[in-house]
Amino acid sequence: MPVKTPWSRLRARPVAGAINVVVETPRGSRNKYKYDEKLGVFRLNRVLGAGMSFPYDFGYVPRTRAGDGDPLDVLLLMDEPAFPGCLVRARAIGLLRATKNGRENHRILAVSLDAKTWSYVRDLVDLPRRLLREIEQFFMANLDTEARHSLLGFRGAREAERVVDRGILGKAKPSAKPKPGRKKGSRPTRRARVAKRKASAKRVARPQNKKKSRR
Repeated sequence: MPVKTPWSRLRARPVAGAINVVVETPRGSRNKYKYDEKLGVFRLNRVLGAGMSFPYDFGYVPRTRAGDGDPLDVLLLMDEPAFPGCLVRARAIGLLRATKNGRENHRILAVSLDAKTWSYVRDLVDLPRRLLREIEQFFMANLDTEARHSLLGFRGAREAERVVDRGILGKAKPSAKPKPGRKKGSRPTRRARVAKRKASAKRVARPQNKKKSRR
C-alpha cells in the first residue's frame, strides 16, 4: 500500500495548461533514481553505463499512470539541475512515443515555467533537430535491457497534453448535458402554469374570432 508523503498529495496540474514535475534524477547524474510509492522514498534504480549521464532532469507527473503502470515520465529542460524530490512547475512541449513490453511508455518533454534559457520554447518545432536526435539516442542507449522497448518518434505539445489528460488518475469524465424539459415527477412552476393557461385561452379564442368575421 502506498505511503502518504508530500509527493503523494500533489496534483498533476498546478494550474490549467501546466504540469507538476517531481524530479527523480538530476541532469549530469549517472545514477538513475526512482520514487518508490510503497516506501515513500527515492531509491537508486540503476547506474548508467560508463561515460553516460542524464542530459536533462528526469522525473514524473504526480497522480498519473502510464500504460506500464508507472507515473508518466518527463524529461525536463531547465537552466540548472535540480535534486531528487524537487517540485517544478512546467509546460509540456511534446513527447517521445515509446512502448515497454507492448504497453505505452511515452516520455513527456517539458520546460520549466521558471526557465530563462528555454523560455521561448512552446513546442518541439522550437527546438533544434540535433537536440531531438540526441535525446532519442540517449534513450535508445539506456533502455532497460530486461524489457522490450520501442521508440516510435516525436509528437508535439498538443499530443503531449492529451497524453497527460488521459493519464490523470481520478479525473471525472464530462457528464452528458441534461435534456431540456421538466423532470419526471416534478411539479411545473407558477410561471409555467400561467403560460400554459394563456396558451390554452388563445387556442379557444381563435375559432370564436373567425365566426364573428363571417357574420
